[in-house]
Amino acid sequence: MAEKKLKPIDLKNLEPEEKAKYEIAEELGLLDKVLEQGWRSLSSKETGRIGGMIAKRKRKS
Repeated sequence: MAEKKLKPIDLKNLEPEEKAKYEIAEELGLLDKVLEQGWRSLSSKETGRIGGMIAKRKRKS
């Protein structure tokens, strides 16, 4: 299986929902891992925490 090339991410030019994902990943200390290896490198527990925090923020706004 060929390794997929990761596109560089422009953290300043993201949709609000995407931006929230990256902000939460940063808060959880996972941003470096995501930027280096992609979202697929996260465990289900890590992605669940991010999803839970996104849902929590949506309920608050």
